[in-house]
Amino acid sequence: MSDAEAYVRRLDAVAERLAAHAGDSANDALTSPDATTGERWERGQVWAHLAEFVPYWIEQARFVIAAGDAGPVPFGRTKRDEGRIAAIERDRGQPASVLWSDTHAGIEELRTFLLGLDHTAWEARGLHPTLGIMSMGRIVDEFLVGHLEEHADQLDELRQAGGADEGGAPAT
Repeated sequence: MSDAEAYVRRLDAVAERLAAHAGDSANDALTSPDATTGERWERGQVWAHLAEFVPYWIEQARFVIAAGDAGPVPFGRTKRDEGRIAAIERDRGQPASVLWSDTHAGIEELRTFLLGLDHTAWEARGLHPTLGIMSMGRIVDEFLVGHLEEHADQLDELRQAGGADEGGAPAT
């Protein structure tokens, strides 16, 4: 199995998990604190971030690949990025179904992107402002597929904390 196929398998699994959360009812639960910032998010913030980050990081990966042999090329952002924060604040009140639609479109774009990468693209290297030199595999894992999985875990946590089952109804 190629790197792309392995990532697409994980992508399909996390897409199923996220789709199941799109119908959850909102509750007052907060995520566990982020290890680096201490931030705790409510459900709307998680969904807003899911909808905004996939297209952003695909474009950043394309930028790294386009640099070719000029790498490692500086790329990316940190959690303090004003555009990131503004998008989360702007969209956190949107219905999860709307944000799931945007997230799903990003996941489909990511699937196409991953399956289109050739050997040279997988060898590209980028220079992240805090994480240093990163391979394309690490970029995909850290900022795309693995990042989707992390936020699906957060939605799992919020569902449990809110006492909801998979249909969004209170657990009995």
